[in-house]
Amino acid sequence: MSRILVLYDSKSGNVAKMAALVAEGARAIAGTEVRVLSIDEAKADDVVWCDGIAVGSPTNMGILSWKMKRFWDETMGPQWMAIDGKIGCAFSSAGGWGGGMELACQSILTVLMNFGFLTFGVTDYASKTLTLHYGAVAAKEPREAETQEACRILGRRLAEWTAVMFDGRKAEHPSNKMASRKTPSG
Repeated sequence: MSRILVLYDSKSGNVAKMAALVAEGARAIAGTEVRVLSIDEAKADDVVWCDGIAVGSPTNMGILSWKMKRFWDETMGPQWMAIDGKIGCAFSSAGGWGGGMELACQSILTVLMNFGFLTFGVTDYASKTLTLHYGAVAAKEPREAETQEACRILGRRLAEWTAVMFDGRKAEHPSNKMASRKTPSG
């Protein structure tokens, strides 16, 4: 069984809503156990437990929140090497489009890579004009159907990769499912 942790910080509740959608996507892959925890309740053991992690943060001046950064610096610092080789991805919400959400996702991915996480991009489109190459992003609350779908796609892809890499379930490899996935029509 693959173990996924959806870890998030949410000041306004918007990232918490995204976290629930990411978890929904991860649960769509059979044989996946999912935990959803806020940064305020998470412990180092939760990160050690998981095979894959989706980290969500409000966009704070174009990067991850100070609370999320502090968690990785102080709580996870002593776990260096104990979490090497896990799989990670990112999601973020900001006050509006162009607010730096993709930069915040990249800052989260940078932190994860420094801890040895394997990170990935997502080639799927959530709609004709919405991609999530660096992670799922939202302007404020994830109200639009395509933004919600982007969160689900991110969770599903994380669960697919952990199923392949940790459980050896090659049938879950994303390339085996590409024919049924939507592509943008130009």
